[in-house]
Parts: sequence; structure tokens; C-alpha cells
Amino acid sequence: MAEIDIQNAIKYYEDFETEEMELNMGPQHPSTHGVLRLKLKVDGETVRSVDPVIGYMHRCAEKLGEHVTWPGFVPYTDRKDYCAAMNDNLGYAVAVEKILQCEIPERADYLRVIVAELNRIASHLLVTGVFGLDMGAFTPLLHCFREREHILDLFDELCGARLTYNYVRIGGVAWDAPDGWLKGVEDFLSYFDPKIAEYNQLLSENVIFINRTANIGVLTPELAINYGCSGPFLRGSGVKWDLRRDDPYSIYDRFDFDVIVGHGEKGSVGDCWDRYIVRVREMEESVKIIRQALKSIPEGPVKAKLPRVLKLPKGEAFARTESPRGEIGYYIISDGGETAYRMRLRSPSFCNLSVIPVLGKNTMIADLVAILGSVDIVLCDVDR
Repeated sequence: MAEIDIQNAIKYYEDFETEEMELNMGPQHPSTHGVLRLKLKVDGETVRSVDPVIGYMHRCAEKLGEHVTWPGFVPYTDRKDYCAAMNDNLGYAVAVEKILQCEIPERADYLRVIVAELNRIASHLLVTGVFGLDMGAFTPLLHCFREREHILDLFDELCGARLTYNYVRIGGVAWDAPDGWLKGVEDFLSYFDPKIAEYNQLLSENVIFINRTANIGVLTPELAINYGCSGPFLRGSGVKWDLRRDDPYSIYDRFDFDVIVGHGEKGSVGDCWDRYIVRVREMEESVKIIRQALKSIPEGPVKAKLPRVLKLPKGEAFARTESPRGEIGYYIISDGGETAYRMRLRSPSFCNLSVIPVLGKNTMIADLVAILGSVDIVLCDVDR
């Protein structure tokens, strides 16, 4: 009798039909890492399709760049990727300097590299801690923010700001490092270097974290390249591409460092764990670069002599630099005036986010949270 009931139950559930439901994740949702809305079609806990809805943070940055002076646009770059404002400052300055063809003082170039790599560490600490929090691990967040505070204190001492810095300027940097600041950076590196092993113990080798991220959201190299992905998101798929090495800008060609890629150590190449560990190991490489820069930094001026009212010669330039999220691009056209005739920005977060509909299809809702967290998006960078 029991056997007949089981057979009837199996037949009933085989014939049972379900309906897809449309579910909104965000725009006010802790796992969307900003004002992002994901329109999901779900069948139970299974995600059938994902449609990212963006634009909530759109501020017309490109059009604003055509109506403010060349130096006046620097603070707007702070507010694009506000988790790595030094890197966006640098990308814009490099583009303008290409048209201007001005010589950057060597000390300024070294200071630019130091602050850009410190900001890379700060950004990676943020995503490492928050990604762990997305997966249910609260303690690593506190540890990562503890170290990040040291970097923000250094930036505060350098330029009086902790988030939007306006430090890298056209022709160099705003001013020289105060007395003892470089020694403070060196002391931080000595303090921070052993902490990376602590993060690995807390999170990287945590069996629950591995189960939540290994073999989840596998991004193949072909798919990553076709979607224009860059940064750790691309390198997590095993693609060895880093602008600091492969298309050097500033003085990055003077430094020795490794390009970190994913190897599928815990699952498949290009999964969420690979993207996570690339960022952790990149912090070690940033420490290497900063130490080399501190050892070689020369004395001298920190800003080229430029006219107070800056007018660029007619021309156009495109500059791309390696931010913590990937390839930043600034394309500017000058008609000989005080403002840009045209300006276009390439944001790595936008391109990286565009592959979510592919990675998120037919996953579980909980796994979609892991996939989105591994992308490391900043919505102001997406929307501009």
C-alpha cells in the first residue's frame, strides 16, 4: 500500500506545473552593493533570467566634462569610482597630459604610483570584507576595515580627505607629501603585510566560504573577453592582462611585480573564489610596488609649471589606466578652449556588470548574490 502511495506521489509531482515569478532584487538591497535593481524571473529558488536595471546614479558626468574647465573636472573624477578616486584622478590627468604634452616631474610620478596603489589596497580590502559579509562571514569585514582605516588616515594627512581626494592634478599632484608621511607609508606596509595571511586563514580557506564560491559563476576567458571585462574580474578567468604591465603608463614600467590570475584552485578557473583570491593576492603585489617606489623616489618639484587659465591645444587623446575594478578609459577632444569639446568615459564596472545575465541564468538566488559580490561594482562608476 505504501509503495502505491509513493508511486502516486511521484506521478503527481512529475505532472505538477509551476509558474515563473518576477522578483525585484533592489534597488534598496544590501547585496546589490549600491543603487542597482536586478529584475529576476525565478522558478522557486532557481533564477531563470536576470535583467540589471541601472541609471539610478546617473549624473551626466561626460556632459559636465564639456562645461567645466580642464582642472575643474578633476573633482568629478573623484565621484565616479569613489572607492578608488586616486586611480580615476590619475586616468583623467594622463589623458589631458597627452594633449598638453607637458613633462611631469619625476617625484610627482612616484607619488602618483604610491597613492594609486594604496587606493588599490583600500579598494580590495573593502570588497574582500563586504564579499565575506555577503557570504555570511562578519568577522573578516571588521579586520579589513581596520587596515583600511590606516590608509584613509594616510590620505587624510596627505590631502585632507578620506574618500574624494582631488590630489592627482594635471601636471603632477596638488602638493608634496608632508614631513614623515612617506615613513608612515613604510610603517603601514610593515604592519599590513602579515595581515594578508590572517585574511586567508579567516576567509580564503574557510570551508563554508569555499563551498559558497567555488564552481559558482564560472566566467570563461572567451566570454570575459567578448564582454569587455577587465581587471581582477578578467584575470580571475586566467587571462594575464594588466595595463600596468601590458600597456604601461606613468612609471609602472620601472617596477617589478607579478600579474595575478585565477587557477581554479578550489573549483573551476573563473569562479567566484578565483575572482576573490586574485584581489587578495593583488594586495601583496601593490605592497611590492609601493616599497620599490619608496626606495627610489627622488627629491624635486611635484607639479609642472602650467598657466593659471589652462587652455589645451587642439587635438584628441585616449588614456586607459588600471583601476582596482579594471580598465578606466578617458577619451577627450580639445578645440583649443578651456573646456573639453567632447568627453567620453569607459567604466570597468559597466562592462563587468553586463555579463551578469549570462552568469546568473539558471543559478540559485543565493548563488546570484555570490556572483554579484564577486564582480565588485561601484554604481557611480556604472552610471556616471
